[in-house]
Amino acid sequence: MTALSAASAGPPKLITDFSQEPGSLEWLVVNDDVMGGKSSGGFELNDDYLMFSGSTNTLGGGFSSIRSRGPRMDLSEFSGIRLRVRGDGRRYSWQLRTNAMYRGRELGFWSEFETTAGQWLGIDLPFADFVPKFRGNKLDVAPPNPAYIRGLGLMISDGKDGPFAIAVDSVQAYRDSEPFSLPE
Repeated sequence: MTALSAASAGPPKLITDFSQEPGSLEWLVVNDDVMGGKSSGGFELNDDYLMFSGSTNTLGGGFSSIRSRGPRMDLSEFSGIRLRVRGDGRRYSWQLRTNAMYRGRELGFWSEFETTAGQWLGIDLPFADFVPKFRGNKLDVAPPNPAYIRGLGLMISDGKDGPFAIAVDSVQAYRDSEPFSLPE
């Protein structure tokens, strides 16, 4: 995670500001009850932002998440994802899904970020910092290829019990002075 940079090379690309017609990004809830856990969570669209809230319970999983399916995106001209969020002081993770597979299933790439209770923050998440994970386990594979973005997600799995709430005002792809490139 990096602070917002005023010296970005070119304008960001808006992915969503949650004022778009419903269905442009199809969001769904995935909580730890899929594995016997007791966390709860969901989302609402409120006045041009998405509110993700619920409660985590570390007995049996300890996570809550939302994921989108929507238009496929080629973000290869960009350096990463920029979020504008108002959190509760807890740590969250942003997810990217691409065409990458692991054991016949889609592979998720995750980048964690901290929030400050009650304050709107701009968060830059460089593509190079996204960590590939499968069922919560880190894998030793290449970072996500931004030319093949197929889905987005937001998760809380910070090892703490209790209520959580985060508002997401916008999601953008941003450019740095150097474009993202995959390692050879």
